[in-house]
Amino acid sequence: MDTTRDVNTETDPHDFPAAARRVLDSVLDEIIPPSRDGKLPGAGQLGIAPAILKALSNLPDLRAMIAQGVADLDAAARQEKGQGFVDLPQADKLELMHRQAFVLPLTFQTYVGYYQDVRVVAALGLAPRPPHPEGYDMPADDLSLLDPVRQRPKMFRTVPSS
Repeated sequence: MDTTRDVNTETDPHDFPAAARRVLDSVLDEIIPPSRDGKLPGAGQLGIAPAILKALSNLPDLRAMIAQGVADLDAAARQEKGQGFVDLPQADKLELMHRQAFVLPLTFQTYVGYYQDVRVVAALGLAPRPPHPEGYDMPADDLSLLDPVRQRPKMFRTVPSS
């Protein structure tokens, strides 16, 4: 994998060239890393970047912020660590990510994309279906919890007539 090219999105902040996508995938893997048991892939390994970018097509300012942030992150890695972000050890990646404003909104988008992916849902042992109209089984309610309220005297508030 060629990670030596500069990640440059200055010409079009909405464009994610291949080098920027590798950096984005690496960031996603730091946001949601693979599980230790190997049952769940990291968010970048899962390949959810296209879904995130598609979702961000309705939020052009956020998409531009993430595009610029990815470029800035890789530039900072090269300047401070002497190599591209993708090639850094995890501790260095996390150090650089903690200084980037785009990481927080990207984290939300990552969670949404990751936990909607049918492969993740299945790996978690859930049925890959929407929660409605079938719904989920819920434990029976303990209506005795309402007894103190039921024992109160009736209280009414009158509304003044006009």
